[in-house]
Amino acid sequence: MDNGVEPNVMDEAVKRLEDEVRRVAVQAKELQEAASSLIAKSSNEEQSIRQRAASLDSTFRCLRSSIDTQLRQKLLDSLDSHLSEKLEEELQRARCIMVDGDASSFFPSKPQGRFLKMFLGPINVRATRKDVQLKVKEEYNSYRDRTALLFLLFPAILLILRSWIWRGCMPAFPVQLYQAWLLFLYTGLALRENILRVNGSDIRPWWVYHHYSAMIMALVSLTWEIKGKPDCAQKQRGVQLFLQWAMMQGVAMLLQNRYQRRLYTHIALGKVT
Repeated sequence: MDNGVEPNVMDEAVKRLEDEVRRVAVQAKELQEAASSLIAKSSNEEQSIRQRAASLDSTFRCLRSSIDTQLRQKLLDSLDSHLSEKLEEELQRARCIMVDGDASSFFPSKPQGRFLKMFLGPINVRATRKDVQLKVKEEYNSYRDRTALLFLLFPAILLILRSWIWRGCMPAFPVQLYQAWLLFLYTGLALRENILRVNGSDIRPWWVYHHYSAMIMALVSLTWEIKGKPDCAQKQRGVQLFLQWAMMQGVAMLLQNRYQRRLYTHIALGKVT
């Protein structure tokens, strides 16, 4: 005996431990094989669905073009005056299923632009599930709501401090901090909007381009020299006007976000045609 434990008891404990380790190793291998098989099967099925989706999308475009051509040539009038409307409604209903349903993620997506590739590299940011796409859009709207409030408060605080504490002469660092935040804001908006476009959102290109321009503006503003005394108020007149303009833009952004929220709600309830 050794410390009151018989050798055969210790051997049995070690053997059980070895058996458990071997069993876990076998289960891990089986799990890996099952996961690999599932991924391969899912990949093949996904590829098949994507091919069907691409074929359906091509057929849809051909039908839409054919109907438009026949309407222009007035070939449908001789058959039925309501036939064109009926066909258009059927196509529109099919289009809604294609765009708004779970199958939307399998249709050909818009190519990722240079902006996304520059920041994220060759990464596929298209969500395969509709609920994930909706969460991305909701996060974008929440980001706009949060930043619109900051867009209003940040310059307002700077102007208040200028009048009450800094006695009409703002130090350079707070202004440059605000300008750096603007660069971060517009970059974040542009990234989110590009991701939304890849996921099928109908964001207008000019809206994204204007955020590119705003990024350049914010980057250039970081190079401004914030001059101090003497004649500080006169030298910083441009900065003061810029902050006042930013406050007005913040109010406009809040109103715009509120309007778009209400518009989306009405569309969801079917009150907007």
